[in-house]
Amino acid sequence: MAAAAALARLEQKQSRAWGPTSQDSIRNQVRKELQAEATVSGSPEAPGTNVVSEPREEGSAHLAVPGVYFTCPLTGATLRKDQRDARIKEAILSHFSTDPVAASIMKIHTFNKDRDRVKLGVDTIAKYLDNIHLHPEEEKYRKIKLQNKVFQERINCLEGTHEFFEAIGFQKVLLPIQDQEDPEEFYVLSETTLAQPQSLERHKEQLLAAEPVRAKLDRQRRVFQPSPLASQFELPGDFFNLTAEEIKREQRLRSEAVERLSVLRTKAMREKEEQRGLRKYTYTLLRVRLPDGCLLQGTFYARERLGAVYGFVREALQSDWLPFELLASGGQKLSEDENLALNECGLVPSALLTFSWDMAVLEDIKAAGVEPDAILKPELLSAIEKLS
Repeated sequence: MAAAAALARLEQKQSRAWGPTSQDSIRNQVRKELQAEATVSGSPEAPGTNVVSEPREEGSAHLAVPGVYFTCPLTGATLRKDQRDARIKEAILSHFSTDPVAASIMKIHTFNKDRDRVKLGVDTIAKYLDNIHLHPEEEKYRKIKLQNKVFQERINCLEGTHEFFEAIGFQKVLLPIQDQEDPEEFYVLSETTLAQPQSLERHKEQLLAAEPVRAKLDRQRRVFQPSPLASQFELPGDFFNLTAEEIKREQRLRSEAVERLSVLRTKAMREKEEQRGLRKYTYTLLRVRLPDGCLLQGTFYARERLGAVYGFVREALQSDWLPFELLASGGQKLSEDENLALNECGLVPSALLTFSWDMAVLEDIKAAGVEPDAILKPELLSAIEKLS
């Protein structure tokens, strides 16, 4: 932007102090800076990507999909991309009224983003509970000093840990300390919970096995009638907007650009850089053209594997037991067995794939005098749309 502004000023202000040759050289230099900026920011299309129009605002009548949406695994509600974290937290907090143990475990694993710190805290809590289980008669293991250095550094810093201790039967109590005037706060296990050691063991296993609660990407499956517009995609801003983490990554790539330009790059190095450029996309919109021309559309993470696309298509088929293939543009076969991500295959930020039955199996079916059923399930065909 700064370079563009400088170029505009040069064109508007004709300085008599500089001759035409000097002005031309400066103008050319600014243009070179603009081109270099465009190159670093990744504007040239990498081979294998699909050309798409500039993103439009949500609500446009011609968008291929209104946006990126998710499903809350706790409530089943559909969430927008920008509201998923807040709504997941709300759902976890509302769960305390029905199951405080499960809610506190979800809070520990979901509200705290540093996974290494969460693991250290969870392992420490498990150690406390193991000591109680292994030494039920020893009173010292039933008390946890809140000002203890280990407790403060590993557990107190995590959201949800206090709720967990209280939910499984610990109570906060002020206890006197020998040779100390003021009492200190402890978590003390209740007698009722101590009489049920199997419950502590069960809660410990739940805590250790838990994972963060994440919203599930909504495929937004749609079926379209045959259309010459099948390869045209108008994508909303959700497919292009970068998160804070992605922006930091782009800034790092920019800082490496100068060094990259000064090094003689091999073909392998260039291909690696192209793949890195494809990773800047988080989501991709895929359409699958079926033999009858109908189109099956769904949203995917760019890092998902080809197997996810095959599973998505298979769920929509009337004869889901028949083997089939998916082909990329140019007839390139996309094998379900290959452990490749969609962005590694160049299928970002959108792509049109071609569906093909396994010809050998299809010939055997026809030879038996059986005609294949309709390709898609009836409930999908009943909601077929016109692509516009």
